Amino acid sequence: MTPTQDVNRWLAEFGAALEGNDVETAVSLFADECYWRDLVSFTWNIKTMEGKAQIADMLTATLGHVQPGNWQLEGEANEAGGVTDGWICFETAVSRGRGHIRLIDGKCWTLLTTMTELKGHEEKKGPTRPMGVEHGVFKNRQSWLERRQQEEAELGYTTQPYCVIIGGGQGGIALGARLKRLGVPTLIIEKNPRPGDSWRNRYKSLCLHDPVWYDHLPYLPFPDHWPVFAPKDKIGDWLEMYTKVMELNYWGSTLCQQATYNEETQEWEVHVNRQGEEL
Repeated sequence: MTPTQDVNRWLAEFGAALEGNDVETAVSLFADECYWRDLVSFTWNIKTMEGKAQIADMLTATLGHVQPGNWQLEGEANEAGGVTDGWICFETAVSRGRGHIRLIDGKCWTLLTTMTELKGHEEKKGPTRPMGVEHGVFKNRQSWLERRQQEEAELGYTTQPYCVIIGGGQGGIALGARLKRLGVPTLIIEKNPRPGDSWRNRYKSLCLHDPVWYDHLPYLPFPDHWPVFAPKDKIGDWLEMYTKVMELNYWGSTLCQQATYNEETQEWEVHVNRQGEEL
């Protein structure tokens, strides 16, 4: 049996057991030493199940509403040192996901499941990308710049964001880009004046310690001439450019002064100081 056939066999048996709500059979497909790392898709959390007992408990608690299925291998599986591995995809009742599997002697040693998108809330990309313009004569038609300026003027004032990201370094910027693509109104606040200042303000000789292949931001990879170890100021400029190109709502020179949660309304109230203005 080839590695690809081995993984396909396992996925077929695993998928059938889950669809039949047969936790015992599903767990029997795992090795005695086994680990399942789930990122949201089953548990709506970031959680690692260690051993068959924890996996069984998780499946018992989640199968009824998760309803996983359509388990498929992406590409070809590989085998090295007695371990067969491959990338997989799957669906649940509300989402689509990707993952990774490693088998030893036909049994699952490690399984990773991650949610990549919610059904009905997919990113606008490829054939579903926005047109960018409506050709013709329309009353009160706005240009892209006018729409962008209106969004910047209203968000945080007359229109409230669904999400406020406190800290506009590379992590906050990357999260903001992902939420923007999902259509979630998001505001990033940062104490420094400009995106990338958290890098510019470091010591003169600083370069990234991680090589370029591990440093890409979502959607816009570095160009192929980018240095292996990027200087801090170059990274700062990239973050500033990225924030603008991805149309992120970024408030520099802004401090979060207080954040309180209202249990009754289930809403957060965030008080900020934006360039001396209390909001």
